[in-house]
Amino acid sequence: MKKKIHFWVPYPEGVAPSQRFRVEQYLPYLSKDDISYKICPFLTIETWKIYHKNGFLGKRIWGILRGFFRRVYHLFISVQADFVFILREASPIGPPFFEWLLAKIFRRRIIFDFDDAIWIPGGEKISWIKRLTKATWKIKHIIRWSYKVSVGNDFLANYARQYNPNVILLPTVIDTSRKFNQVKNQEVKEKILVGWTGSHTTLHNLEIIEDVIPALRKQVDFDFLIICNEPPNWNFNFIFKKWEAETEIEDLLKIDVGVMPLKKGPWFEGKCGFKLIQYLACGIPAVASGVGVNSNIVLHGKNGFIADTPTEWMQYLRNLIDDQEMRFEMGKKGRDHIVKEYSLEKTTNQFIGLFK
Repeated sequence: MKKKIHFWVPYPEGVAPSQRFRVEQYLPYLSKDDISYKICPFLTIETWKIYHKNGFLGKRIWGILRGFFRRVYHLFISVQADFVFILREASPIGPPFFEWLLAKIFRRRIIFDFDDAIWIPGGEKISWIKRLTKATWKIKHIIRWSYKVSVGNDFLANYARQYNPNVILLPTVIDTSRKFNQVKNQEVKEKILVGWTGSHTTLHNLEIIEDVIPALRKQVDFDFLIICNEPPNWNFNFIFKKWEAETEIEDLLKIDVGVMPLKKGPWFEGKCGFKLIQYLACGIPAVASGVGVNSNIVLHGKNGFIADTPTEWMQYLRNLIDDQEMRFEMGKKGRDHIVKEYSLEKTTNQFIGLFK
């Protein structure tokens, strides 16, 4: 008899990185393993398109209210499911009402998955209103009520184990065989392109190198590319490319050197280094802050560099900009490292094993 899994996810399919890589890329393998599933998003695509934009307050409020009505519907149809997989939380605001009902009243087995330190109030730069409505205190309770907890790194796992012994470390990975199967052609170029990719909520990490980039440009000529859903408010020239799923790989392959500056603190320790995994999978060497799992992904001096001061950022970026052979060799080693440690092939059986 087929197992039935209902995935309670925050967003419509195909739009959010965490959901795409922690849930959606595994779905074809569930079908092959004789497991049926249903995707239950909180937001509709219409609400998602305006969710992070200024204005549209009335439409956003209505979209969230609709999300709660959808969750009521999901609650009753999930009675038929063998497992309910909750990514991050059942609702983006408010107490863990739905999780409590699922676990305590409907007696469903919850698989709770997260890849950020979502229990820390206002981890990113958010208003006090959002801090209040997010109700981050609920995370420890959801962990307690869960059958299993799946997390993206050791920092998150150590937190979760305080409340539930059944914690599985499942790093965020990518499909190196089918999607991320193109490797950067390290040709000789007149001008090197240093690049960053991410969502608008993480743009503030670029403040770490905001002074480094113009200072380094006084020494060597290069361009800086930002791939994001919104551009940053910088006072010097950069190339902006709006993130699009259709051109994701094509845009990444334009980058010669990837960067992942990351601020210090508990919230940032919870980051899973996904930018670095993307760069290295494409054969692009990277420079990253020595925070959290970054040092496990970027092996200093082998597939990139770990930089902790502005001087180190300047030095390591310049090394990679100046040395084409170094970029080629580090990019190759980076690709090998990702295929070995952070590929979909490595974790698929582990993901399917969550539902046993």
